Amino acid sequence: VQLQASGGGLVQAGGSLRLSCAASGSIFSINAMNWYRQAPGKQRELVATITSGGSTNYADSVKGRFTISRDNAKNTVYLQMNSLKPEDTAVYYCNADISAWPSAGDYWGQGTLVTVSS
Repeated sequence: VQLQASGGGLVQAGGSLRLSCAASGSIFSINAMNWYRQAPGKQRELVATITSGGSTNYADSVKGRFTISRDNAKNTVYLQMNSLKPEDTAVYYCNADISAWPSAGDYWGQGTLVTVSS
């Protein structure tokens, strides 16, 4: 199983970006899908979660600005980021709990860099 993240880049404060993360491989089902981020010198933090049923949860710092969604047919999770701030600058990682062959488990994407300039 692989998770491939894309969509990062450089944007001015107040702008928007949309991240995507597609899972591939011999996948039976995907449970929760998450986006994490890690800023320079800081610990990795959970940004947003979406369950297989579509329930969502967000870090307080991004509520009202970020929206997580998923396309189960495409095994893909998205993160729409609006009203970006310089403090959103980080490497963003997707993560998913996947039932797959030969092993189920917690999988991580490679990370995509988001840089927000002031």
